[in-house]
Amino acid sequence: MSRFITFEGVDGAGKSTHLAWFADALRGRGLDVVVTREPGGTRLGEQLREMVLNQPMGMGTEALLMFASRIEHVEQVIRPALLSGKCVISDRFTDASFAYQGGGRGMEWERLRELEQWVGIRPDLTLFFDVPIEVARMRLSNNVALDRFEKEEGEFFERVRAGYHRRVTEDPSRFEVIDAAQSLDEVKRQLASIAGNIG
Repeated sequence: MSRFITFEGVDGAGKSTHLAWFADALRGRGLDVVVTREPGGTRLGEQLREMVLNQPMGMGTEALLMFASRIEHVEQVIRPALLSGKCVISDRFTDASFAYQGGGRGMEWERLRELEQWVGIRPDLTLFFDVPIEVARMRLSNNVALDRFEKEEGEFFERVRAGYHRRVTEDPSRFEVIDAAQSLDEVKRQLASIAGNIG
C-alpha cells in the first residue's frame, strides 16, 4: 500500500495546484491524510526554508540545509504519521535535492546518495509532474514575488528536469509521470485513476 506519497517537478509544473485535490480524493476513500512540504514541514524546517529560498549561499551549504530540514521533517512529522497508520503526502522530498542540487547546481550524485542514506526513508510512490521548461517559465511569469530558485534561468531548469528524469530512470517502479502540460481536467483524470489504486 502506498502510504508515503511525494509530488515532484520543476517550479511552474503545477504540482502544488493538484496536491490538495489529490489529498481530498484519498480522504474520500477513507484514508487519514497528512499533507506537508519541503523545505519546511516543521517549525525548524520553515525557518530553514526561508533561508534556503531567499539567502544566497554555496551549493554545499544549500544541500546540507535541505537535508537537515528533511531529517527533522522525517523524525517529527513523516515517520510518526506513517507509524500511526496515516497516509503522508509531501510537496517535494529527496528527489528534489537530486534534481535541484544535483542536476541544477551540478553537485556530485554520489555525495547526494550519501546524504540520502541519513534520511532513512523513501517514498512508496512519487508523482512527477513533467512539463516543457518554456511552459513552466510562462506559468511562473504570473508570480509577483519569486524566490531565488524561481529566478534562475531556463538552462538551470532544463538541468533540473534532466535530473528528475534520471531519478525516474533509476527507480521507475516508484514513479508515476504526469504530463503536466495537459489541461487541468486531463491531469485530474490521471490523478483520479492513481488515487483509485491507493488505500
